[in-house]
Amino acid sequence: MADIELFVDPVCPFSWVSSQWLLTAAEDSAHTVRLRQMSLAVLNDGHDVAADHKPMIDRSRRLGRVFAAATRTGGAEAFARLYDVIGTRLHIQGDDLGPQEVAKSLTEAGLDPGLAEHLDSTSLDDDITGTHEVSQAALGGRGGSPIVVVDGRGFNGPVLTEQPRPDRGRDLLDALVTAATTPGFAALQRPYQGPPKIDAATEETH
Repeated sequence: MADIELFVDPVCPFSWVSSQWLLTAAEDSAHTVRLRQMSLAVLNDGHDVAADHKPMIDRSRRLGRVFAAATRTGGAEAFARLYDVIGTRLHIQGDDLGPQEVAKSLTEAGLDPGLAEHLDSTSLDDDITGTHEVSQAALGGRGGSPIVVVDGRGFNGPVLTEQPRPDRGRDLLDALVTAATTPGFAALQRPYQGPPKIDAATEETH
């Protein structure tokens, strides 16, 4: 049995695909999985950001505050519930997620819709920075979303461009745990393979 943490920025589509694979694959296993927050906004503070990426960074900063408020209110379970709802709206339905949509998402996740007020509040920015720094410390360097930590060993990724079939998903989880817990294993990487393929039909099968 492995203890697995997946650090995600809720606005990252790659993290959404990876999280849905991991949660599904782990359902019938002895592994424990916990989702935690990291921040692309914090990661890119002080760095030049391409113009076409700036809207995502702004969304990361604002939505990240709501997730920090949810985590402070209800811990990792609240984060996971809100991620499921907002991730579906953002990555599958393509919603804009303004204040009203965020409030509805909070209600659907069983949380106080008033937490949407944190979108434009800096009061929990230190919380976001703190959990982001935990993700970087687990990785041992600077890295983006997602970051997986298996029994205390952190790695960038895993990055998936589409959901695997359930049987292949379980095989992939076994391979991840084997690689991550093998002394001396450091990295396995390919060049950028393009954006992930996300559609409702695929999500409904997992």
